[in-house]
Amino acid sequence: MNCLDNVTLPSCVWFESGEKRNILASIISGILFSAGWWFIIDAASVYPGELIGSSHICGVMATLSLVMVNSVTNAQVRGETYTGGCMGPCGARLWLFMGFVVGFASLIASCWILFVEYVNAGNDKHVWPGVSLFLQNAFIFIGSLVFKFGRTEDMWG
Repeated sequence: MNCLDNVTLPSCVWFESGEKRNILASIISGILFSAGWWFIIDAASVYPGELIGSSHICGVMATLSLVMVNSVTNAQVRGETYTGGCMGPCGARLWLFMGFVVGFASLIASCWILFVEYVNAGNDKHVWPGVSLFLQNAFIFIGSLVFKFGRTEDMWG
């Protein structure tokens, strides 16, 4: 007999739905997003003045990418429900593509800043601000992917 067989946790009212995929994808992507910003906040508070001021643009652009990628549904990209607007499904595809380009660009820029400004700088600088910048953008990008492709849109109609 296992010692945890009789342990029961109280049920959550908001988590009792039949389909838990959307809930779990939202929770995981939110945790990844907040952890990403937590890394950069930690680096800015522990090492004041060592984090390059313009490097915060990478995190802002990654957040903008998350909003751009997840503002277009998969049905709009396929052209099933979205026929109006300025460009129709082609515009939705272009918007999604530009969102991914912004996300990849912020990830690549943070990697570049990490290696140029912190790894190759020598022993006079701490490396953690650069690593936290890269982790921030990586976590936000992964959270964006989880939020986009981890949910199902069947319930939305």
